[in-house]
Amino acid sequence: MLASGNSSSHPVFFILLGIPGLENYQFWIAFPLCAMYLVAIVGNFITLHIIRTDHTLHEPMYLFLAMLAITDLALSSSTQPKMLAILWFHAHEIEYHACLIQVFFIHAFSSVESGLLMAMALDRYVAICFPLHHSTILTPTVVGKLGAAVMMRGLLWVSPFCIMVSRMPFCNNHVIAQSYCEHMAVLKLVCADTRVNRAYGLFAAFSVVGFDIIVISISYVMILRTVLGLPSDEAQFKAFGTCASHICVILAFYIPALFTFLTHRFGHHVPRVVHIMFANFYLLVPPMLNPIIYGVRTKQIRDRVIQGCCGKDP
Repeated sequence: MLASGNSSSHPVFFILLGIPGLENYQFWIAFPLCAMYLVAIVGNFITLHIIRTDHTLHEPMYLFLAMLAITDLALSSSTQPKMLAILWFHAHEIEYHACLIQVFFIHAFSSVESGLLMAMALDRYVAICFPLHHSTILTPTVVGKLGAAVMMRGLLWVSPFCIMVSRMPFCNNHVIAQSYCEHMAVLKLVCADTRVNRAYGLFAAFSVVGFDIIVISISYVMILRTVLGLPSDEAQFKAFGTCASHICVILAFYIPALFTFLTHRFGHHVPRVVHIMFANFYLLVPPMLNPIIYGVRTKQIRDRVIQGCCGKDP
């Protein structure tokens, strides 16, 4: 069923298949996915609560971590409730505008998360390479402006291809062979020349991720040079320890994200089940792991969690 507009016709709804090839197991697969989602929600809310209530944590690293927690909540919540409804209750239909909103949220907040990881790498660079000037360089105002810039970049970079898709006519096939609406998956249903949209999608992805990875790499090369020049092994170990959690978070985000992005465009020989499972985990694993990694690796947050659980000072 198509709805007509001034410049294009679009379906009233799309059909999300869930996990094609594993239909008989989807009900059971939903349980670990739900558990991971609950860990992500609880973990990120705890992180936000600790940072908000403990004024000693109102420093650049923790302010960026709070922004990351908000982004993770938005990113995971943009897909998981609908995904669980599909796997448990066979609620496969998603309204056309809701699908486009999901596309926007997924890509915008993925961009924001990448930008925040870059900002956190810059924070570690300043903290380790210029420790005496850290508080004067990265003031709360500067941190706020960096966060706002990252958010605006995500909104501005993602909006054009969402607007372009909304103005295109769609074919009679309204089936999306995965668990959520993603730009390339929706674009495959368009009955028009999509080369401009595909080209802009590649440009947006490579410009955002490419720039962020370059800045992160340069930051850690400079950090490595500084750390190896420290006079004692203890000082080197402490400096590496402050970066270990951030490096784990970077790997947890970029590895599945890049695999999913490249497979959608070039991985025609990758089994569809593998691609779809990676696509599901890409939006769920980083939001789940980030509060765990920072909770375990960051003494201030770990101590506050222990204090809250035990009801006494750690």
